[in-house]
Amino acid sequence: MRLSISLISAALFALSACASKDVGPINSHESDIQSKRTDYIADHGNDGSTVVALAFSGGGTRSAAFAYGVLQALDETVIDEYPYKRRLIDNVRLVSGASGGAVAAAYYGMTGPDKYRDFREKFLYRNAEEGLRTSLLHPENVVRTIGGGLNDRNGFAQWLNDNLFHGKTFAALRRSDAPTVWITASDIYNRTPFHFTDDTFEALCSDLDKVYLADAVSASAAVPVVFSPVVISAMHKKCNYQPPQWLQETLTNPDVSLRLNAYARSLYAYRNDPKQRYIKLLDGALTDNIGVTPFALARAGAKNPYGPLSPAEAVKLRKLIFIVADAGTEGEEPWATNVNGPILTEVAAATVYTAISASVREGFDALKLATNQWQQDLIQYRCSLSSAKVKEYRGTLQGWNCRDLSLIVEAVSFRDLDSATQARLNKIPTRFSLPKQQVDLAIASGRQAILQHEKIQNAVLDIQNFAQVKRSEQVAPVKRASAALPVFH
Repeated sequence: MRLSISLISAALFALSACASKDVGPINSHESDIQSKRTDYIADHGNDGSTVVALAFSGGGTRSAAFAYGVLQALDETVIDEYPYKRRLIDNVRLVSGASGGAVAAAYYGMTGPDKYRDFREKFLYRNAEEGLRTSLLHPENVVRTIGGGLNDRNGFAQWLNDNLFHGKTFAALRRSDAPTVWITASDIYNRTPFHFTDDTFEALCSDLDKVYLADAVSASAAVPVVFSPVVISAMHKKCNYQPPQWLQETLTNPDVSLRLNAYARSLYAYRNDPKQRYIKLLDGALTDNIGVTPFALARAGAKNPYGPLSPAEAVKLRKLIFIVADAGTEGEEPWATNVNGPILTEVAAATVYTAISASVREGFDALKLATNQWQQDLIQYRCSLSSAKVKEYRGTLQGWNCRDLSLIVEAVSFRDLDSATQARLNKIPTRFSLPKQQVDLAIASGRQAILQHEKIQNAVLDIQNFAQVKRSEQVAPVKRASAALPVFH
């Protein structure tokens, strides 16, 4: 018996040696940190009256396809024709994502509003699982699974890097017309969202610009057991890091929100906790399946009424539309009709889906509450400004109304569609390889969900009417000036 156990142990040891993994870390230490932190989201330099923010949920290729359909709808929605044609997608200034939604968010951020369209052919129609281990029948795969995860960086991250992001890092998101992009994973030691932002990586003495987009996205999509945790080094080495003011104040303020306090304590631990030398990341859906906590934290951490907008952006703004694209499914469970069940595997799945659904509701409610309060703060700030300051920010006082401001937060999901379409969508699995017809259905559904959403379309109509009024006001003085010219015979 002892011999058998020894043989089994030796065999497992040999297999584990063969099954060694590439787990990272995905960041490197920098002794000289030049801070790139900014308190404001991207400013594209247009008139600033309209800002669109997008949050894409998890759900594998299903959610990425639904997000692509949302982008299509914004792409074909023209909101102004003068002095140039402007689509709603041109006003996307912020895009965030978790898990499958992170793939779409990162790709859109990398390419922009005119080059994202090949995402369908480059990713949605492809089999992103072709390099993954999927079978537990092979002993090596069993050892890998017991060791923390069936697949490592040589799987999904490598596929993304080779086929979609082509070696691009976060530096590719620094171009002047790029939106702010927030990718969310889950720190399973601190039990908090992990945000791929300058704030986070500067606390780690790391340069976010050197992190591969494929690694960040794969961390956000690292479903437990299927994937090994993605590793970040937190070796507490010295660098010229200067903690932001909000971080120090949050750690000492007993009245701050629990969400912001937990995030601040995580950043502090990355610098100071000797027991945490490595951060282990898994699926962003575990802590924020709709990728909205970065905005809620940015707003909560702002020490002014306008952040994460700049003072000038806050004055120019007239309409902000925050769209949450939730591609979560609501399947019919057979055990709900029987006194027995669910069985073990069904209990595990139901537990995960219940936790994710609860986090989605809580995240959306927190976002809406934060945005409603922010609108009041912005109006109070705008109305407190002098005419000289308003003119400095806007360039003119024409049409200025400090209370003419509307921030709306709207969710689009499968529930916005007819029951037959919902039933078909709910049968699409959470995979990174789907049949073309399921991809097309999810794309069409995302597009339709936007185009038929009453509150979003009412906001679009208001933006279009405002643009028309503004255009007529600009054209009228020209006509009056022309009429005043002397006529010579």
